[in-house]
Amino acid sequence: MRFSVSFVALKRHAKTLARKVIAWFYLSKSGKENPNTLITQKQSSPAELRAMFGANLRRLAAGYTSISDLSRQLNINRTQFNRYLSGESFPRPDVLARICAFFDVDGRVLLEPVDKIANTDDPISNPFLREYVGAGAQDVPEDIFPTGFYRFSRRSFVKQTVFMTALVHVSRQGKTTCMRGFETREAMQLQALPISPKSREYRGLVMQQEDGIGLFVSRHNAMTCSFNYLSRVASFENNYWVGYVTRTVPEVTGEVRATRLVYEYLGREMAPVLPAARAAGYCSADELPPFHRRLLRVEVPFA
Repeated sequence: MRFSVSFVALKRHAKTLARKVIAWFYLSKSGKENPNTLITQKQSSPAELRAMFGANLRRLAAGYTSISDLSRQLNINRTQFNRYLSGESFPRPDVLARICAFFDVDGRVLLEPVDKIANTDDPISNPFLREYVGAGAQDVPEDIFPTGFYRFSRRSFVKQTVFMTALVHVSRQGKTTCMRGFETREAMQLQALPISPKSREYRGLVMQQEDGIGLFVSRHNAMTCSFNYLSRVASFENNYWVGYVTRTVPEVTGEVRATRLVYEYLGREMAPVLPAARAAGYCSADELPPFHRRLLRVEVPFA
């Protein structure tokens, strides 16, 4: 009997110590507050920790359409992941580390609502920019700018008598709407740039504006950047946006740094995407898709 009591006490002490070790590690990593102070101030019971973590995990997972797919990405059994979501169970330290790394959060997910946790290393969601730039970069509605493939067209920055078309893909990464595309090999060669996939790739952040959508786009390592502004226009399928694109380069005689831009939503299926992909590249004004040519107003100088 004495051994049984000692064992229960030891087990209770081990759980308390484990919670403190976890809190120390993750709160130290966040660099926000003294972990000892937080542990002293927040004497949460195991049930409260599970409930808080479950609520935070549900909030973080809300941006994903499939819990099964999310649990696979995290390499966590779906049944066990559901127990975390419901607050019935709490992950081991190594699993907690994996979850925190995936969602880019720290150990404060145990102690406070995730919406109150700001990652100061993130230039968008840190406290200084969160209610300005960050406000437009979170939770862009699907009906405003849907997930899927887009074909865009614009005048060439280098050859003003030539136009170009290309494809991009828009996706949701948690609460953030992202864009990804690849410059054509021909365009890279024309600018005397490398044509490797890494060099051709660009990615962007989609931000909701009062009357449209803004996209901040960059090549790998922020070698060059551009800003796109798009506003939806009336069309039969309500799938066109028109605006302009500007690029961050010095002024060069004979070249432009801003021009009109058209986006056409092609959907999520590959059937309409493949023909558009095969036709991507440089073209004349007459070779543009008819409605693209109309929206680009090819005979009217951009102002």
